[in-house]
Amino acid sequence: MQKIIAKNPTARHNYTIVSTLEAGIVLTGTEIKSIRSGKVNIKDAYASIHKGEVYIYGMHISPYEHGNIFNKDPLRDRKLLFHKQEIRKLIGQIQQKGYTLVPISLYWSANKVKLELGIGKGKKLYDKRQDIAKKDAEMKMRKALKENLK
Repeated sequence: MQKIIAKNPTARHNYTIVSTLEAGIVLTGTEIKSIRSGKVNIKDAYASIHKGEVYIYGMHISPYEHGNIFNKDPLRDRKLLFHKQEIRKLIGQIQQKGYTLVPISLYWSANKVKLELGIGKGKKLYDKRQDIAKKDAEMKMRKALKENLK
């Protein structure tokens, strides 16, 4: 069972997610304690491949209050855990024009912190407007159906 810690609300708004995958993260003890208390933000985070390894940049984990000298930089780059063949496959998909790695959510899976990454293509402004119009229309239809049932 997965318990969601943090979500990236802008991921599906700004990108069309083609596929998703799960990755482990290399963390320190005080970072885990801070995550347990819910002090993590992945809104401005992004992932990238550097020298054959995948890293996440911009993920903010607040320093643990009781961590003293063991606290790390809240915005440090963190390595993501993938098999080599998965990284090779990712490199092939990312090299296509316009595709990027976007963190979607951070969650617990069997007492380990996992990150759900999406391979996404950036949306244009008119795509975002179409999505908003579509959601509004669906909401109005649901509301009308609800009124008719009463």
